[in-house]
This record gives sequence, structure tokens and C-alpha cells, in this order.
Amino acid sequence: MINALTIDVEHWWCNEFLKKYLPEKREDQLFDSVKFILDILDKYNVKATFFVLGSAVEDHPEALEMIHDRGHEIGSHAYSHEPLYKLTREKFEEEIKRSIEIIRRITGEKPSGFRAPHFSIDNRTKWAFEILEKYGFKYDSSVFPIKTNLYGVPNAPLNPYRPSKEDVSKHDPEGRIIEFPLSVLRLAKINIPISGGFYLRTIPLRFIKWALKKVNKERPAVVYIHPWEIYPYTHRVKAPLLARFEAYHGTGLPALKKFEVLLKEFKFKPIGEVIEDL
Repeated sequence: MINALTIDVEHWWCNEFLKKYLPEKREDQLFDSVKFILDILDKYNVKATFFVLGSAVEDHPEALEMIHDRGHEIGSHAYSHEPLYKLTREKFEEEIKRSIEIIRRITGEKPSGFRAPHFSIDNRTKWAFEILEKYGFKYDSSVFPIKTNLYGVPNAPLNPYRPSKEDVSKHDPEGRIIEFPLSVLRLAKINIPISGGFYLRTIPLRFIKWALKKVNKERPAVVYIHPWEIYPYTHRVKAPLLARFEAYHGTGLPALKKFEVLLKEFKFKPIGEVIEDL
């Protein structure tokens, strides 16, 4: 089974749990962290989808050029990293247009895939699919079939599907956008997140490997990570214990070791290619 590997490119300070504690002057490590993860992917000859934040690559066009030149798929991660439920429909459309323009100006190509910041597509923001369709997007990977205080559609399908514009948890065979939901393991009627990010950093590697193999018996998985999570020199800020745990637990070398094991033991492609193969 070939899985989808996705990288969310954004500044380290986009972390939701650090927003209240950020200093005015911030150490910009985006280019270095992107180069670091690209070198790791080259080491294992793996291609991925990079969902790039418009504001980040607008500041660092050389980072996006490097991703593109190394043959990876480019998707949109919107522009500002605000969750969609904090944007109006009109503001989100402005962000989509701006993101597309930045990506096209730097790479010469238009993105066909999208991931919402904070996985923030749910029934509050189902209008997002109409806008994605309007601007020619073919697929989305924003629906997370769990429920947290930040995101989630716990009753969403686990397989790729075409979301209904009336209810994003329902399949509409006439829908034009393909949703590739973030991967979870269904155990005893509970969805356990195993896809990446905080879960990759926190869950023991042995369980992650076992869970991915279980998922692969039925479907390809979607794995995601942020470059700052495996970069050894990600800047750290002073924050309360819980915020520090959520933001930094397992980052750097521990996350890198897990990530490399997955690259060695599982097969990956960009998400667009996995969808084409289904």
C-alpha cells in the first residue's frame, strides 16, 4: 500500500498553543527547516505534497522554489493561517486567490490541492468547498475524523470521499472535490488519531507502525508533519507547562527518528498521485 505524505509549511510561530506567548521579534527559521526536511526526503528518495502557507512563502520564495525544483507537489495552506471559522466566506476567498497567485508566480503552476489551517473545515465552514471548486481545486485534505477543541468531524468517512455541500460528513457522488481525510485508527468504535504532528510526536513509534499497517489493510494513510517539528533548532519561547508540552513535546531529534523510520518502512507518494491511483 502506498500512503500519502504531506508537509505543512508554515512559520514555527503559527502553532496555536504559542499565540499568547510570542515575542515581538521572532527568529525566522522557515528556509532552514524546509531545506532540512527536503534533504531528509532526498535521502530516502521520497516525494511529498507540501501545503504551503501563502504568507510564509511570500516572504521566502526561495523556499518554495527549492520545494518545486526538487520535484514535490505543491498545495495551498491558505494565506494567513487563521482557522476558517474565524474568517468570513469573502475573506477566505481573498486568501485563496492570494495563495494561488503567490504559488503560480513562484512556480509557474496552479495548486490542485488544499489543506485548511488547523484542519478547520467542518459544517461551520462547509462553504469552503464551493470556493475551492470555484478556483479549480481537485482535492482537499482538511477533514479530521476526530473531535478536539480546535477541529474535527468525528463522523466523517475514513476513506476518500466527495463531501456534500450540505453536510461535510456525508458522501455526495456528484461532488467535484475529493476529500482525503486525515488518517485515524478505528478501535472499539473510537477513532484514534495517528496521522502525524502532535500525535506522531507523542504516540509510541511501535503503536504508530502497528496502526498504519492496520489502516493499510483497508486504505492508504495520510501522514503529515511540519518542518519545524523535526528541525533540531526550532526556537522555543517561554510559556506555561501545558502550552510547552503541546507545542514542543517530542520535537527535534525524537520526531526526526520516528519520521525516518516511517520513511524507511512504509511507501509514500504525494497525495495527488495517491488519489489518481485509487
